Amino acid sequence: MALSSPLQNLSALIAASANAAAAPPRRRSWAVDAAASDTSTAPVQLGGYEEGKLERPKWVGETPLSRLVQTLISFKPLYSILKLGARRALISTAEKNNIPWREMAKEILESEVYREMDSIQNQSLVYPDYYLNPFHAYEEGNLTWLAAAEAEAATMSMARRALPDASSLEEANQILRGNWLRAIEQHHTQYSESSVISDILDIGCSVGISTRYLADKFPTAKVTGLDLSPYFLAVAQHKQKKETPRKFPIRWIHANGEDTGLPSESFDLVSIAFVLHECPTRVMVNLVKEAFRLLRPGGTLALTDFSLKSKVLQELSPVLFTLVKSTEPFLDEYYLTDMDQTLREAGFVNITSILTDPRHVTITATVPQ
Repeated sequence: MALSSPLQNLSALIAASANAAAAPPRRRSWAVDAAASDTSTAPVQLGGYEEGKLERPKWVGETPLSRLVQTLISFKPLYSILKLGARRALISTAEKNNIPWREMAKEILESEVYREMDSIQNQSLVYPDYYLNPFHAYEEGNLTWLAAAEAEAATMSMARRALPDASSLEEANQILRGNWLRAIEQHHTQYSESSVISDILDIGCSVGISTRYLADKFPTAKVTGLDLSPYFLAVAQHKQKKETPRKFPIRWIHANGEDTGLPSESFDLVSIAFVLHECPTRVMVNLVKEAFRLLRPGGTLALTDFSLKSKVLQELSPVLFTLVKSTEPFLDEYYLTDMDQTLREAGFVNITSILTDPRHVTITATVPQ
């Protein structure tokens, strides 16, 4: 009974934080650049975002603040409330920003998406232990229909949180995706002897949002989306069937990105978008090594995820970063991993990092030719 008041206070703080995050955006003018076929008016501000003064946020690693947050999260009754609060905050923030989270999820769950499972699932795949954690406040993590049904709304909400000053959700998506694609294109053009990108692999493709952006940006390429969750892939395949047919339909593969089973030197571009922060360090290392094996000489690896040096993330309120850490079990390992060193040790060269929006960094690297 003694816990009721503190927990009620925490719930109130969570609600207040969600309301603050959903505040109407401020208007900002942006330069315009053609970054992709469906982001043709995408404002591009590569390198123009402000870095914080720290090497990484204070709420990461073995700092006193980080240890306090970890202690709170390890207390199961409080952890349950944090997860519930995080979920409510995500949905509330999305819907206040005109993202119909629940309607979008309902549409998927009441569709014929379930029919895709038999054709997409690799029954012999053994899931790695880390992947069975309760990511994103889902007890079954990514291995559930609800997580798959809500993935697109969650991704849209991520773009809105990253760019609150954009005039609309559409503009936020144009900036986030357009800058990412432009960084990839610039790197490949600069460092590869052949600027042609014929084969693309999107590791950790989820429901195929990043995969479709890549296919639109490079329409002559054959694109493959690979993920550990057959539920996500079923949604991706279901959505593709409702789209205008592509000259080269996206291929969806249910496999482990650490050991894909795909032929060596078979891709010009490997993308890993918003995946690494969900992985232990050993998995990040394995993903990078596998990408190196899969890329042709001169091929490009593109990683995009949270930036260690993002001023916005370094200045998150205590309630918000506690919520974030309660739904991301490997966030500390991500922030403490030296990605440049990991890439160098795998054999990559021409390693380049750039803030492509206020929260996220895009790291590009090349397989020696």
